[in-house]
Amino acid sequence: MTLETMEPNPVWTADAYADTVDTIAEHGGLVYKIWGGDWCKDCRAQLPDLGAALAEAGVPEANVVHHELDKDKQGPGVEEYDIEYIPTVVVEHRGEEVVRFVEEEPVPAAVYLAQRIEEYFG
Repeated sequence: MTLETMEPNPVWTADAYADTVDTIAEHGGLVYKIWGGDWCKDCRAQLPDLGAALAEAGVPEANVVHHELDKDKQGPGVEEYDIEYIPTVVVEHRGEEVVRFVEEEPVPAAVYLAQRIEEYFG
């Protein structure tokens, strides 16, 4: 199932996040696993901009996996990935977790992920 909240934010400006988009594009083989719910206010606040960044970076749809959770935060992969808060985004490289964004950070999800991806790959 596809999370509607991952639809790219139409007013998001790629130019304002050029470094973020460049880093995500540079590491195009990564897989983004996203847990959220369209009913969740934090997901509605964070995920449209992440969707816009991933689209702008040209991340293939096959590399963006949506896991829609119910209001009890139950759904696919919850136990396996120890999902407690949403949105949660796990970025993997060849099946290994590279970075994890959980619910809230002092910067937008796309920026947080790009910074950690850059640190991971140096």
